[in-house]
Amino acid sequence: MRIERIETFLVPPRWLFCRVETDTGLVGWGEPVVEGRAEVVRTAVEVLAEYLLGEDPLRIEQHWQVLTKGGFYRGGPVLSSAVAGLDQALWDIAGQAYGVPVHALLGGAVRDRVRIYSWIGGDEPGEIADAAAAQVAAGLTGVKMNASGQLSPIPTPAEIDAVLGRVVAAREVLGDDRDIALDFHGRAGFAAVRRILPELAPLRPFFVEEPVLPDQAHHLRDIVACSPVPVATGERLYGRGEFLTPLQAGVAVVQPDLSHAGGISEVRRIAALAETYGALLAPHCPLGPIALAASLQVALATPNFLIQEQSIGIHYNADSELLDYVVDPEPFRFVDGHIVKFDGPGLGVTVDEAAVRKAAKSPHAWRNPVWRHPDGSFAEW
Repeated sequence: MRIERIETFLVPPRWLFCRVETDTGLVGWGEPVVEGRAEVVRTAVEVLAEYLLGEDPLRIEQHWQVLTKGGFYRGGPVLSSAVAGLDQALWDIAGQAYGVPVHALLGGAVRDRVRIYSWIGGDEPGEIADAAAAQVAAGLTGVKMNASGQLSPIPTPAEIDAVLGRVVAAREVLGDDRDIALDFHGRAGFAAVRRILPELAPLRPFFVEEPVLPDQAHHLRDIVACSPVPVATGERLYGRGEFLTPLQAGVAVVQPDLSHAGGISEVRRIAALAETYGALLAPHCPLGPIALAASLQVALATPNFLIQEQSIGIHYNADSELLDYVVDPEPFRFVDGHIVKFDGPGLGVTVDEAAVRKAAKSPHAWRNPVWRHPDGSFAEW
């Protein structure tokens, strides 16, 4: 079996899919994307495809080594995301070739279902209660929201109170039987986070995500030491080496993205590394159906898995929804706040190729917002 063709598709709302076809007719799908830079990743996939064409798709580890290390300049979000999508597609082909789901190739399932959570906003505090109530109605047992909108470099007492008020509003709806994760998005800064986290502790968040920016990971040890709340990070880290500093600092949860951090192959290794530090895996995934399917395959086979993010109904999906691109949505059906183990071969979902090709005729050009402080200087989004 040889790889015969590799195609990419820019599809709404902000995703990039890749299709890897073999000379035997087997087709694997992946999702190589950096949100807001999808066109750049598309070019990287096209360059990496030069190596893969004509190769045996089942030599996944060999290809991962060459794709990640074959260039003198390595790493970073664009190249790692390009490799991630291609890696997903190769695992998809391998599962189909052997007639088993990817989680079977990873050693078999260690759980029967995967706990999931949904995003409920947070930028606009007035929407929190209604959004949380909708997730309760959907049967979910966990939600995540932004800790704030735009923050001052050193937040005012009013801004800090607003962060606390958001969690109070969600907790009143969710009660004590459901979990609230809080995403700081690196907006607060080191000094502010050290002040805020102890005040959040009585509200018992599930975890706080990205309390500081990835390039300030040297602060994480002090943040963990001052925080009674579990600390999570990792959506903007792209390989296991980058997770060493957070893990050595004592973070409780790592959040690699299957479409950014080298795909199934590398996230599996990141999870194993985290396990040696007693940390849990909660993959980042506000993306499409292929990324979610890949994340679920890893979740099913990973002992230290905690919870899975997913984007069904997220506000980014205004133009197209995750389920629009699959033939059968059943694998993604929620049951009591979980997705039940599914055993279809490969990634276990069938991509609606006709829908993808149709959507790709109107490619997106999504960009994240650029925020500014009142004085005109740049603010973290």
